[in-house]
Amino acid sequence: MPHRPRTGAPPQQASPGGPFTALARLSCNRPRLLLLLTLILLAGAVVLGSGVADRLRSGGSGGVVDPASESSYAAKVLEREFPDARPNVVLLVEADGSGKGVDDPGIARQGRELADRLAAVPGVTGVASYWSTRSPALRSQDGREAMVVARIDGDELAAERTLEDRIIPRFDGRQDDLTVRIGGSVAVQHEQQKLIAEDLIRAELIALPITLLILMVVFGSAVAALLPIGIGVIAILGTNAVLRVITEFTDVSVFATNLTTALGLGLAIDYALLIVRRYREELDTGKDLRDALTTTLNTAGRTVLFSAATVAVSLAAMMVFPLYFLRSLAYAGISVVVLAAVAALVVLPALLVVLGPRIDAWDVRKLLKRRSGGQRKSAPGAAWARLAQGVMRRAPLVATGTFAVLLLLGAPFLNVDFGTADYRQLPSSAQSRQVQESIKDGFQGSPTGAIEVVTERAAGAELGSYAEELSALPGVLRVDAPQGRYADGEVSGSAQPSRTAGDTSYLTVVPGVEAVSEEGKELVRDVRAVGTPFPAHVSGTTAALIDSQSAIGRGLPWAIGIIVLATLVLVFLLTGSVLVPVQAVLLNALSLTAMLGAVVWVFQDGNFSGLLGFTPTGSIETALPVLMFCLAFGLSMDYGVFLLSRINEERLRTGDHRAAVVEGIRGTGGVITAAAVVLAVVMVAIGSSRITNTKMLGLGVALAILMDAMVIRTLLVPAVLSLTGKATWWAPGPLRRLHARFGISEGGSVHHDAGPRADEGREPTADTAGRATADRETADPDAVDPPVRTAVAPADEQHRTAAKI
Repeated sequence: MPHRPRTGAPPQQASPGGPFTALARLSCNRPRLLLLLTLILLAGAVVLGSGVADRLRSGGSGGVVDPASESSYAAKVLEREFPDARPNVVLLVEADGSGKGVDDPGIARQGRELADRLAAVPGVTGVASYWSTRSPALRSQDGREAMVVARIDGDELAAERTLEDRIIPRFDGRQDDLTVRIGGSVAVQHEQQKLIAEDLIRAELIALPITLLILMVVFGSAVAALLPIGIGVIAILGTNAVLRVITEFTDVSVFATNLTTALGLGLAIDYALLIVRRYREELDTGKDLRDALTTTLNTAGRTVLFSAATVAVSLAAMMVFPLYFLRSLAYAGISVVVLAAVAALVVLPALLVVLGPRIDAWDVRKLLKRRSGGQRKSAPGAAWARLAQGVMRRAPLVATGTFAVLLLLGAPFLNVDFGTADYRQLPSSAQSRQVQESIKDGFQGSPTGAIEVVTERAAGAELGSYAEELSALPGVLRVDAPQGRYADGEVSGSAQPSRTAGDTSYLTVVPGVEAVSEEGKELVRDVRAVGTPFPAHVSGTTAALIDSQSAIGRGLPWAIGIIVLATLVLVFLLTGSVLVPVQAVLLNALSLTAMLGAVVWVFQDGNFSGLLGFTPTGSIETALPVLMFCLAFGLSMDYGVFLLSRINEERLRTGDHRAAVVEGIRGTGGVITAAAVVLAVVMVAIGSSRITNTKMLGLGVALAILMDAMVIRTLLVPAVLSLTGKATWWAPGPLRRLHARFGISEGGSVHHDAGPRADEGREPTADTAGRATADRETADPDAVDPPVRTAVAPADEQHRTAAKI
């Protein structure tokens, strides 16, 4: 077919050099060397990261508390001066079924022996039991159960090792006439860590086969389908090694492993889909391997790099928060994003060179082709083009309706109630949860919600007056102080001198209200409002929750500002437009409404809790929506970059805004949808966890991904772009010049708008879209440098491409 001059913007010659061209040259010249170095580095990563799971924190209260807060300071003083005051392990002792209670002499003797054995365990201090203290708080109201409490020394990891190695094997289960169950915060954390590790393996076993099957359908080749899996494995193993190094310097949450798996597989598949699709298109135009790879890396490779930057920035915003739970997930997220992008840009091209035509081996679609009788298929992306045309014809109606539905889905988030995670995160079959529930239901007071007050340089009389005032506050059951026990403003018990060490003393305020509730929060505020002539610092579960909410509230504007500013700058560098970056931010934020609304409606309010297998607590973990927002926003931008990059490329080629939108959706609709479905499968597999917060994270982000890919990108984006028209791409002169110098484009160089075509503003029908495609089919291949040309195969070759992507 004779070549015709390309219409639209005049071609500009791109520099033959550049990092992506150099990378393509390296991949073509030394592919086996690159793969050998990758295998060596991967082996090192496996060795280095093999012990990372044993060094991760299980997400105890410290992970979501500001270390510089008042509650953290008081907790550290208590652990230093009064280690026995903060028991973290409980032996819940039940008398046998003969009708004897815990006050029976024989049961009491065995209970004291049990406590003595626990006190002899290395690393265990502060052992106290009902039989040694006769404290009514350690005896159940029916007299059938009693508690032995103690503290395991060391940090969270050391405490869990002591529990697993020295306490559970010796004390759990039947002990003569006693039945012992183990609980306490360390037991809850240990069981949570164990379940997360088991659930992660199960999630991988669920996600990998389904993902591979989807990829085989998308790629049409079993060999090609394995490439994204391999890239994901590299990213995951490399991130584990990075996290192992980070644990030497700071705490890292165990939830980082879930994020690593989800992002490692998801982003690797996204990037591999984009690169392999473009590589095959270039080969189908008749290019040799070297030219096809060069064009691919200068187009799709740039988009991958840009997408990785947007995701990394969104996750990096979590580093503004002082909570190590969020900071450690930022470490993991940034690491896996960078490694996935590097693997896709370095390892994947080398694999494509080594495989050559074998990338299409094991074609799983041959059977389907034979069954279809060789019927001619429609042009690739035709259905997506028709959808875009229909949306743009009814843009006001589609935009208004979609906007209203998304706001309606997000409405439940207006009633969000933030709380803190507790033992109810565990499934009802978990022993540590059963112990905590027995304590809550059968014992006096609220042993897990006590308010602790640390005082410094306080005289005895001042402490007594302070304790009296605290005990008279509404919602206080009693106050235990060095001068005695106080209730309703009066002394009701003997002195407790062990509550003083030098100039430091501590008081325990036992609330008569639910600790993690509005009444509990108000009680903490009342305690903090009581004036004292000496320093007093309030701690406890509820105080830590208030402080963590305050820390998140201070950091949230900074995090949102970083994400918004970075997104505006990066999208401007991609498009050269002022309006498109604003649209991207607003539409991405809108895509998260369904996720946030569903989190409240399901996990806070308890809808579908029986079906999903969790216990609703009436609140949402304070830090989790922040994580979900940053993660889902970054992934939404990932897909947004794919689409905007292709639309901008078509606009620069043809100068027709509306046709460019249709062609952009035609070219990326299938890729974005396939990538979103695969990533959603991974997140749903993560969401199958027995830990409620992990379930919330996985299912919530999966919903956000699907809403973004199937609603925002296919309905709202073309509708909004249709309404804004050519003004979408406007920028003032100084910014145009700035973009001309520093801008990024999929074509590898900055292009300038060629102005409106004669048919600008007309509806992009199938005919006009077809003409745009024909222009690409008949363009002179020598008129445009490969890095800036969009290659589209002739009609018969398009059908071959459609059979592959």
